[in-house]
Amino acid sequence: MKKQFIAAAITLVISSVAFAQANTFEKVKGSGEITMGVRDSSGALSFTLGDGKYTGYHVEICQAIIANLEKAVGRKVTTKYQSVTSQNRIPLVLNGTVDIECGSTTNNATRQRDVAFANTTFVEEVRIAVKANSGITSIKNLDKKRVATTTGTTSVQTLRKNERATGVDFSEVYGKDHSDSFLLLESGRADAFVMDGSILAGNIATSKNPADFRIVGEVLSVEPIAIMMRKDDPWFKGLADKTIAEMAQSGALAKLYDKWFMQPIPPKNTRVGLPASDSTKAAWATPNDKPMEDYAKK
Repeated sequence: MKKQFIAAAITLVISSVAFAQANTFEKVKGSGEITMGVRDSSGALSFTLGDGKYTGYHVEICQAIIANLEKAVGRKVTTKYQSVTSQNRIPLVLNGTVDIECGSTTNNATRQRDVAFANTTFVEEVRIAVKANSGITSIKNLDKKRVATTTGTTSVQTLRKNERATGVDFSEVYGKDHSDSFLLLESGRADAFVMDGSILAGNIATSKNPADFRIVGEVLSVEPIAIMMRKDDPWFKGLADKTIAEMAQSGALAKLYDKWFMQPIPPKNTRVGLPASDSTKAAWATPNDKPMEDYAKK
């Protein structure tokens, strides 16, 4: 009986903690702070300017969500930035360290079991980046080559599926983050870098010699990229979805996309040069949080 009582008490404590973490409204109203998960090198979606400053397409969307949160809680809200990686972003959301993750996370069915996603703001196409003089134009040219990707990303799974499907035998090398993976390509330690097209384009645009690289080959995967938050907090997800819907309807989302993907961006004032795809425009027109598995059925 005593063991059952202790077990019940532990369950109650865990449930209480989970509720406290999930209830973003009360957490932010009480503390006046919110923690935004950001990436150091996720192309134009989320990147660092140094000195603890972050910016990008998803960062600005999250700032709009936080502005509406501020109105709802009725007090000034301070945003704290927490740099996350592909490996730790979900654990940091789950344990309450990060309240809203504004990087380059693919919304898929497996992740939806643990976390929630706001409606899709960007639909990604996974592609291949190579050196311009490499002669590589397709995944079929990667036989016996070294292919870089980033640990903890869905691109790792995409790479393996394509390896099996094509029969091409290449070796995988892993970067700890996207800039590290691009460095593998830039330094010649990898022959190609497989990743989201926007991340490839962003890293190429900010490299020492952008003309030395190109994005080639077929689209390997189509993936909805979305802002991530804790599960079981429908109010906060609703606020995020409403903010995104209003931005899409007013044209603010399209303008923001143009700012980050078609115009010169800091720190080097280079252009990513990646027009919004039809899939991205469709996500803006019909807001939804469908996982990537639904895109694969099309």
